[in-house]
Amino acid sequence: MRKLVLVLATAIAVAAAPAFAATVGQPAPEFSAPDLSGKPVKLSDFRGKFVVLEWTNPECPYVRRHYDSGNMPSLQKEVAVKDVVWVAVNSSSPSSGEFTTPENMAKWLAAKGAAPKATLIDEDGKVGRLYGARTTPHMYVIDPQGKLVYAGAIDDKRWASAAETKSAKNHVRVALGEAMAGKPVSVSATSPYGCSVKY
Repeated sequence: MRKLVLVLATAIAVAAAPAFAATVGQPAPEFSAPDLSGKPVKLSDFRGKFVVLEWTNPECPYVRRHYDSGNMPSLQKEVAVKDVVWVAVNSSSPSSGEFTTPENMAKWLAAKGAAPKATLIDEDGKVGRLYGARTTPHMYVIDPQGKLVYAGAIDDKRWASAAETKSAKNHVRVALGEAMAGKPVSVSATSPYGCSVKY
């Protein structure tokens, strides 16, 4: 029953995705949103670097699984060493009941040992809708020229325990590795899984 409810929630999220969402192989849409200190952050601030966008929501059990297992924080730290910019985005609306204030978001990230370069509070959902973010997590990889080279799930284990998560094939790690080596990304798009973004 639990799986059925989650499948239906994901299906509704997919159906609600905008038709103009960011497209793999095309320039990633420019955006601007405040970080946890209220400072505006733009995608173009990171031009010339690989960028990972992660849609997140501390209230989502899928997000908690990836943070509680250490999967997301360890990947953030792993790619930071390679000068990859990791940007977490929370598009939960203040009216959703799952809205997290910047202060609480900062506390939660610190408690999980997370290490994104920036965390954005997308209250009005403009950035999320611009990218067609449907779930938390929903992942995007952008190359130094500003082209979107991967969009979709964090890994290939939709249904997994925290322990099983560590053995999953991480699509973001693979996409980054291939793109940084100058190779075509072998799997450039997958179906995202998780909780629906609470616009």
